Amino acid sequence: MKILVTGSSGLVGSALVPALVKAGHTVCRLVRPGSLPNNEAHDGFQVAWNPATGELGGAAVGADAVVNLAGASIAEGRWSDKRKAELHASRIDTTRALITALAKMNARPGVLVSASATGFYGNRGDELLTEESQAGSDFLSGLAQDWEAEARKAEAMGIRVVLARFGIILARHGGALPQMMLPFRFFAGGKIASGQQWMSWISLDDVIAVLRLAVETGQVRGPLNVISPQPLQNAEFTKTLASAMHRPALFPAPAFALRLALGEMADALLLSSQRVLPRGLEKLGYQFQYPDLAAALNNILKQNSEP
Repeated sequence: MKILVTGSSGLVGSALVPALVKAGHTVCRLVRPGSLPNNEAHDGFQVAWNPATGELGGAAVGADAVVNLAGASIAEGRWSDKRKAELHASRIDTTRALITALAKMNARPGVLVSASATGFYGNRGDELLTEESQAGSDFLSGLAQDWEAEARKAEAMGIRVVLARFGIILARHGGALPQMMLPFRFFAGGKIASGQQWMSWISLDDVIAVLRLAVETGQVRGPLNVISPQPLQNAEFTKTLASAMHRPALFPAPAFALRLALGEMADALLLSSQRVLPRGLEKLGYQFQYPDLAAALNNILKQNSEP
């Protein structure tokens, strides 16, 4: 298949592209002019595109699939009004430009797999959440809803749309895990606030396998919770992380201190509770490589110890 990928230099994209190439696909990385990634760090071909105008390079013609992973990191910097606008534009405006570009194609791709997040559900306490659950009402939930709505517009063109709702992605480099590990390295780690909030996580290896499944399997469509089948409360998560790192978990981070340091972002990213289940993946019969947190962390830490 010929597959177009946006966000190819991010945590997920930089792992997905070489995996797709290894599987025999032709990958075109859609990159903004003037900000082309280093060729040595990526596989596939570069195709210039301008999200501001929707202009797409001619090399994208004949694509069979699109994976849309573009979006600024929600964890970099406090959420000022300006930052919120940037987060919104990097997702919604970029996806809108992509859909506009696809609409101009004579032969359109058969599938669009577009990133979203479990933030769609908002702060839901102990409630079990599936793809059928209602959306939340906070900033991240609104962001995810707008993002998905923009991607769904491709359905009117006869394109199969998959909305990949990512949870906390655990990876060797990048994402949330290195930041989670940092205090434990200095024997200062512990649970966050009460530790009762649920964390829905998934290994990067499983993310890549699920995205390949979504692209290659015609029966996959609509929202898809891309998370492991074993969500954990924060206290248990941090206990497991401490054990994997051979460190104690003695120093809880109080909620008031987190709110003081991070503002609104603390409630949305650290104190919010989302007990999400991968019902869609289970119905598809997907076999997780790392359904267990301890095994996932041990694999990642083993990678970190390798030269």
